[in-house]
Amino acid sequence: MKENYIQQVQLPSGVVHVYAGPELFKSFDYQVFQMANNNLQIPNQVYMSYTPDVHVGVGTCIGTTAVWNTHDGYVSPSIVGSDIGCGMRVHMTNLHKDELKDVKLRRKLVKTIEKYLPVEDHARGHFSDIRLENIVTKGLHGLPKKYIPDGYTPRKATSLTHVESSKFTLDENALNRFPSNVWHRSHRQLGTLGNGNHFAEIQSIEIAEENREVAEAWGLFDGQVVVMIHSGSRAWGGSVSQYCSSDMLKVMRMNGLGTADPKLLFAPLDHPAAQTYVNLMYSALNYAVVNRHLITYAIREAGKDVFGSKFEMTTLYDLMHNYAWEEKHEGESYFVHRKGATRSLPAGHPDNPQPYQNTGHPALIPGSMGTASYIMVGAQGGKANFHSICHGAGRIRSRSATKRLITLNEFASSMRVGTDEEIVVNQRSLESILDESPQAYKDVDQIIESVVGAGLAEVVAKCKPLAAVKGAK
Repeated sequence: MKENYIQQVQLPSGVVHVYAGPELFKSFDYQVFQMANNNLQIPNQVYMSYTPDVHVGVGTCIGTTAVWNTHDGYVSPSIVGSDIGCGMRVHMTNLHKDELKDVKLRRKLVKTIEKYLPVEDHARGHFSDIRLENIVTKGLHGLPKKYIPDGYTPRKATSLTHVESSKFTLDENALNRFPSNVWHRSHRQLGTLGNGNHFAEIQSIEIAEENREVAEAWGLFDGQVVVMIHSGSRAWGGSVSQYCSSDMLKVMRMNGLGTADPKLLFAPLDHPAAQTYVNLMYSALNYAVVNRHLITYAIREAGKDVFGSKFEMTTLYDLMHNYAWEEKHEGESYFVHRKGATRSLPAGHPDNPQPYQNTGHPALIPGSMGTASYIMVGAQGGKANFHSICHGAGRIRSRSATKRLITLNEFASSMRVGTDEEIVVNQRSLESILDESPQAYKDVDQIIESVVGAGLAEVVAKCKPLAAVKGAK
């Protein structure tokens, strides 16, 4: 019954729609609803919801969708998050999982990826020949041709077409407020993962029988090796959040705006400070999609070293889960925020990229390191939630609590260390990434069950981890 997975929670300031199964719903901390109540105090809000992976963030929970009409709406950096444009990318390869049975080969692959993809703290990317101003203003279209490897084969050219957006248009005058040190640092970070929950993971897929036709239309097959990437806008996005915060606070004070949470920032969409933020946010979205593209480029080069020139990596899809932008719903124009929430459109929706008009686009949902991830597709019922679904498993305990409560042996066991099924990780010691262990996260299968049960999306494929590359701290 769908009703078991959809709750309307009445709070003093309004209603938050919660998409979660009974067990997950009972586990939500009171702070989740306290934050919802604060968020609902932002004027003129049309709709707010939580996905089943919801957990406490700064100012706003991760797992939030919040919606305003464009004509009297608001924008909130807190309901976008500091890692603007953070999102997922999946590439299909021409490998079968049997070709990676040997744990020594998986280790070799991970070591080779590290040669091309810098992962050390304060990592510097290998792309000094790329002009940052072209990236933040033109997105993928600002890259030199050599970094679009399928550009000369139009029938296979998925780099620019199989993405949620290849370019966000903005008023470039907004970029003038950034000092040279921000440009320099952000340029150095192009094509790097960052740390925390960001990763590049080698996985094998199992197709869901009920959606086999969709999977095959996308080019997926059972046992196929895919590459899943999770990263965002690095220093550029962080600087946007930092430099716009003081302006937002001034607007709030001048207009008598605010809530019980001083970290919840927002301003009327038509205010100059809000427009500056929106334009800078779009520049960070451009940075983020290019960053994931360049991470892929590095992994492709590593794959060719290990498997030879016939190795292929074709774009399945790239999408975001931290952003705000204008969307049409039922003919009306809305300004939709998603913080830790993924857009998942069904077949026939006009906003699908052309290659996915007939099927709906892939929605990419990572699990936790050591557990499955999922490739989903939107269902028609998703329109009730502005086509938002979860963005991952969602943390169940803080980093400090994870380090305090989870032992290295428990972590090693979940990664199957010492067996032929070991999920190979690039870190020399698991202790350095203990706070990212599977035990820090919710059960991703329960999350997916809630999304499917609520009629928001369906599973197309389950992705099992074979190896993971994490950034160092």
